Amino acid sequence: MTLNQRAKKLFSPSPITLPVFFFMAAIFIGGVLLHAPFSGTGRQVSFLDALFTSTSAVCVTGLAVVDTGTAYTRAGHIIIMLLIQGGGLGIMTFSSLAIYLWKRRVSLTDKIAVGQSILNNANFHLGKFLVQMLFVTLGIELLGAVILFLSDPQGFAPFSALFHAVSAFCNAGFSLHKDNLIGYQDSLPVNLTIMALIVFGGLGFSVLIEGGTFLGQRLRGRRAVLHDAWHIGIVVKTSLFLITAGAAFLYCSEFVFYKAYLPAKEAVLSAFFQSVTCRTAGFNTLNIAAMTDASLLFMIMLMFIGGAPGSCAGGIKVTTFRVLHSFINAQARGRHQVLIGKYAVDDESVSSSLTLFFFAVAILFCSVIILNFTEGGGLPHPETHGRFLEIVFEAVSAFGTVGLSADLTPKLSSGGKIIIIGLMFIGRLGPLLLLSSVQSFGTKLLYSRPEEKLSIG
Repeated sequence: MTLNQRAKKLFSPSPITLPVFFFMAAIFIGGVLLHAPFSGTGRQVSFLDALFTSTSAVCVTGLAVVDTGTAYTRAGHIIIMLLIQGGGLGIMTFSSLAIYLWKRRVSLTDKIAVGQSILNNANFHLGKFLVQMLFVTLGIELLGAVILFLSDPQGFAPFSALFHAVSAFCNAGFSLHKDNLIGYQDSLPVNLTIMALIVFGGLGFSVLIEGGTFLGQRLRGRRAVLHDAWHIGIVVKTSLFLITAGAAFLYCSEFVFYKAYLPAKEAVLSAFFQSVTCRTAGFNTLNIAAMTDASLLFMIMLMFIGGAPGSCAGGIKVTTFRVLHSFINAQARGRHQVLIGKYAVDDESVSSSLTLFFFAVAILFCSVIILNFTEGGGLPHPETHGRFLEIVFEAVSAFGTVGLSADLTPKLSSGGKIIIIGLMFIGRLGPLLLLSSVQSFGTKLLYSRPEEKLSIG
């Protein structure tokens, strides 16, 4: 490939690279706006901290190096909320919506690209889907805001209620309260509303829209069929299993084997809330830094898995986890096909799941090593007890765009902040998307080399 061809390819990127550039542009613009004097209260927020907050908002993570409620003005809060909304819906879907409304027509290539990313299905009506997605999102968020306001009109004033509803549905975890939601530990309406918003935002737009249409037709007494029942079943069943298993483990770890420091009702509610939020959003009703090591390790696993494809959640996704579980089960039983329910998973999906898993582990491994250098790498091990688990927790939280922290985020060095920014960016876009974007600039080989067997194990 000549130099001119490479330059042309660089400045004429493929559709799959567009989300990368759109996210980068949104993050930079958000950082500039949050750094402006009208966004900060008192001492101006540094540009690195503003860029960190912008990345965390666009990537719907929720990690914050400064207190969101006190460090920013109402204008800053509005900017953060808009960044969260934009990141939650996805810059790619917003761009597709803009193209649809402007031209009333989208090319087949763009339709397939958007369809594979959001719905895992290239046969769909783009305009109808995007309009449905917008109305469903705004409807759920407004309903959640109303319930939060009615639950506590003082703690959740109209803007605060809307901010938290958007943050919850988009799985961001940003809160205007200094202690996040610890003050609402015993509030059933607030806990259930936030959990419902998080779960809906983490299921994926295709599941919400198709599932909602199916339930609506059934309630009207009409005959309804789920067109993608297998995918929806995997997402819903796996999500429910992880929520239930996570709540049971956290309840035992915190309130049975550790100490029963909360009444039974609050303990059960707190266990379920942390199980829901640590897979997708960064809200918390318990002090994360004061939880047991067993709880933190289990939460790291849940954060690594994340939510559903095409949702506001990060992580390797529940479908990847389900494929990997079935793959290991098939290998243990000596079966050739990877079965989930009554269908077998195709080889390409299995290969993608394995690639995503190992690529994610490699990224986290390298990031944790670098963070150990930036966050006290010159200190001996006896002086850094507990720091390693905090760093791993922080790195996985950033990669999974979760937003929970064991009180490490405000203490990050400048180098540590840059690493976490990179992890949030990669985690939101997905390692495979970034890998595909890089590969799109390469040259495809039209030949293959001879193969040889290698002794394994």
